[in-house]
Amino acid sequence: MGSPLCHFEFMSNNPEKCKRFYGSVLGWEFDDRPFPGYTMIKTGSKPGGGLMKRPDQAPAACMCVYFQVDDIPATLEKVKDAGGTVVVEETEIPGVGWFAIATDPEEISFGIFKGR
Repeated sequence: MGSPLCHFEFMSNNPEKCKRFYGSVLGWEFDDRPFPGYTMIKTGSKPGGGLMKRPDQAPAACMCVYFQVDDIPATLEKVKDAGGTVVVEETEIPGVGWFAIATDPEEISFGIFKGR
C-alpha cells in the first residue's frame, strides 16, 4: 500500500532553540552523534525525525516530510509527469540509503527515501 511517511526534518534558523522548544513542548529527545551537523529526533515512536541548520539555498525555515519509496528515479519521473519539480536529485546518505526532494504543483516540498 502506497508510500508511508518514514521521516520528518526541520531546517531551522536556530537548531538549539528548535531543540529546546520541541523538547519542552513534546518531550522529544535529540542525538547529535550520528552525522555531524545533523541531529536525529527521537519522538518515542516511528517515524523519527531530523534537525539541521537551514541551508542557505532554502528560502525559509521549514519542515519537510519524507515518504518511503522502492525506486527513487521512477518516483521522480512520476513527480515530473504529474506537474511537480525535482529540487534535489537522488543523493546517497552513506550507510543509510538515498533521498531526493521535490515539490508538488503548488510548490509544497516533500522528500522521498529508499533505505539500503
